[in-house]
Amino acid sequence: MALNHSPYALPLAPLLLETEIPAHLQADYAACHQIMRAASKNYSFAARFLPPRSVPHVAALYAVMRIGDDRVDVTAGQFASPLAAIEDWRDSYWRAFDTGDSHEPVLRAYLHTARQFHIAPDLLSSYFRAMIDDLTITSFPTFADLMHYMEGSAIPVGRAMTHILGTRTAHIADAYPAADALSIAMQLSNFWRDIGEDWQRGRVYIPAEDLQRFGLSEQDIAAGVRDARMIRLLEFQFARTEAYYAQARAGVSFLASGRVGVLSALELYRAILSSIRRNGYDVYSRRAGTSKLRKIGLVGRAWWRVRTESNRL
Repeated sequence: MALNHSPYALPLAPLLLETEIPAHLQADYAACHQIMRAASKNYSFAARFLPPRSVPHVAALYAVMRIGDDRVDVTAGQFASPLAAIEDWRDSYWRAFDTGDSHEPVLRAYLHTARQFHIAPDLLSSYFRAMIDDLTITSFPTFADLMHYMEGSAIPVGRAMTHILGTRTAHIADAYPAADALSIAMQLSNFWRDIGEDWQRGRVYIPAEDLQRFGLSEQDIAAGVRDARMIRLLEFQFARTEAYYAQARAGVSFLASGRVGVLSALELYRAILSSIRRNGYDVYSRRAGTSKLRKIGLVGRAWWRVRTESNRL
């Protein structure tokens, strides 16, 4: 990614700007918020605890990426193929930045967000590459291969969020490693939760080298195996994921705002791992989730942690 060479990139982390939504874009941002609420309970729940002025911009970012993901998996719609659908979304994205406008409400909103927070257009280049890869790459030989995929499917989200929320660091890129770690951890949690669902879609996100390490194969996933081998495999992946959560947690203090919301999201997605354990490691027929009461408790824990750390500063 050529972020440092983009005219939209700033050498220093910008101060949070006053970002009231212009009247002519309010319906566009409302459409983004509706997409976020419909697609992700955890993400939209955590967004409630972000600064109110940040929420529309977070929704715009989410909606841009959600539509691309849906075009790959769900809604080719009027297009000849999923590839044509995602290429159309990619081309519409670049056209919005080239012309300064779009006929797509979500892109009009995100264009405004990107301008407000100096988010480079090419920050999402790797995202479109990953979505196109999703059409032909259905498994990953190694964890390094999976990481390459997440460089597009996950990491741009965290980096864009650092722009929207602002940072206390001298250079905004200084906060990227922690943002990357959180994006990776959250997506890994989703991968382990959705093993059965992804298999039905013809995809396996568990690296082949890990399946082999624990004496498993894709045929075992097809058969819904959850014996001692699968438990050891999942716990191995959980430990790997927890390491990324630990790195991310240590970097939340870099943010200039929204620390409670971000830490809440961390705790909510991390709770997926505990839920899988409670479900007896059934990642085929039982979807891991967290009760509303438990979510409130996790948000309370995030608030207390942020308050305690702020008092120490």
